[in-house]
Amino acid sequence: MKFVVFAVVVAVACADRLYEAPAARAASDEIAILRDDRVIEDDGRYNFDAETANGIVFSESGSPVGDEGAINSAGSFSYTAPDGTEVHLQYVADENGFQPQGAHLPVAPEFPHPIPQFVLDQIAFAAEEDARNARGEVSRSYGAPNK
Repeated sequence: MKFVVFAVVVAVACADRLYEAPAARAASDEIAILRDDRVIEDDGRYNFDAETANGIVFSESGSPVGDEGAINSAGSFSYTAPDGTEVHLQYVADENGFQPQGAHLPVAPEFPHPIPQFVLDQIAFAAEEDARNARGEVSRSYGAPNK
């Protein structure tokens, strides 16, 4: 029994040396909240507006839509990135999903070339074939002779 107690004391002493407590936050890490306005209506509509002393600004409003409990929201936020760049983002979140807009967001490159005609012809053929199938007409294989 004495050995077990001794082993536990040694394990605790070793574990204490392995664990580093997180550094305490400096008072300078705290950012003052300059504005924090929140309005939540009984019918589900809401507005949030906040601003901090380090330049972060956030605003959002939303309202319920339909009977399913969905909420359409729109808002914006802005801040200064670590490299000094001003970042401003506006967004809408609705039945089409989250739709952000901002100059800092990546943009897909332009399509590098026009779509070749044979591809457009194949797309048109497939659409015609789908329409025939939807009407219940028997579709013939591409290139097969007519009967």
